[in-house]
Amino acid sequence: MNKTVIFQDLGTKDYGSTWKYQKELFQKTIDVKMDNRHTEKDTPTENYLLFVEHPHVYTLGRQGKEEHLLLSPEKLKSEGVSFYHIDRGGDITYHGPGQLVGYPIIDLDSFSPDIHLYMRNLEEVIIRTIADFDIKGMRSNGETGVWLDAGTPFARKICAMGVRTSHWVTMHGFALNVNTDMRFFSGIIPCGIRGKGVTSIANELKKDVPLQQVKERVLHHFSDVFSAEIKR
Repeated sequence: MNKTVIFQDLGTKDYGSTWKYQKELFQKTIDVKMDNRHTEKDTPTENYLLFVEHPHVYTLGRQGKEEHLLLSPEKLKSEGVSFYHIDRGGDITYHGPGQLVGYPIIDLDSFSPDIHLYMRNLEEVIIRTIADFDIKGMRSNGETGVWLDAGTPFARKICAMGVRTSHWVTMHGFALNVNTDMRFFSGIIPCGIRGKGVTSIANELKKDVPLQQVKERVLHHFSDVFSAEIKR
């Protein structure tokens, strides 16, 4: 059991190469687990937490519907937005500058092999993070992610989540809107949920927030919620 999490800040990186890198780390962890199982070794698996900002991109999850993308290929090209159909859960979302995207690639056998608990813990990390900026986040029944004013006509999502797991190893993760240009959400039906808004930390506070400050708070709360040691 290894609760050390190797932290890597990738800066600004395109979605395709980051997805490829995630899959390499994900598969490496699975390979160690399979080798341990077949050879009776006890080689510890490694855990990772990647932070990244992506250039403008829409990603559609396995169960997502393509009609939730509202822009034509021509419009995507003219707006400079990429599009990927990917292997995580969830529907469609947007990533772009000013948004903190986190990809935990961790072996849940070293923490708790429970996907429901894992998702609730990810939500808890973000709820605690935005509370540090005097924003009250919460869960919305049946709707993964972190919301403001859930259960009211003013419900709006501040952090989207979608993951993939295999052999209790995770990949993909969360996208927290910090100083995000919210106009790009008008090109999709975010997370496939109609009639509910999206927001950002900057939108709620009426001012931009240093992204590095948000990163430090997420790291702190991730370490606390998962009882993990962050190795930079």
